[in-house]
Amino acid sequence: MKASDLRRGNIILHNNTPYSVMDFHHHTPGNLRALVQLKLRNLLTGNQTEIKLGATDDVQPADVVTYPAVYLYADQGDYFFMNNENYEEVKFPADQIGEKRYFLQEQMAVHITFYNGQPINVELPGSVKLKIVETDPELKGATITNTGKPAKTDTGLALSVPQFIKQGETILVSTTDGKYLGRAD
Repeated sequence: MKASDLRRGNIILHNNTPYSVMDFHHHTPGNLRALVQLKLRNLLTGNQTEIKLGATDDVQPADVVTYPAVYLYADQGDYFFMNNENYEEVKFPADQIGEKRYFLQEQMAVHITFYNGQPINVELPGSVKLKIVETDPELKGATITNTGKPAKTDTGLALSVPQFIKQGETILVSTTDGKYLGRAD
């Protein structure tokens, strides 16, 4: 696969380690050769890095397998999922789940990626519904404002919400950046 063919979400091998492409930018500076700037996430450690490749450089796709799964529960710092293909339980340690723990809800449908038979990544849906358990009282008459106020959800996520959001409301939150998207139905 050529570097210019990469897209967000592709999983590639870089230095013999699987990386997920978080962002890419194809750039042709003047009469120089075309470059592809990649923002990558190491799927084993979670660390991010940026690299530049020539547009015609070969990139090796990682040999990964992704299965649909369901989040079951958390116990003593470990997170347990059920593989929907073979009904086996898959365990992730807390440090591998990281910030995703704020979005996990029992019976949530996810996808688990395996590399060399080991689970390395959990893909969440694009947004989740979370309940506000702690925030300042709403401002009367505040319908649309640019100012936010701090809030905390039932999963422990701290985020900024509009002034009109009340404690006890259910909101939609983006799983990619943890930002408020709107009220849930």
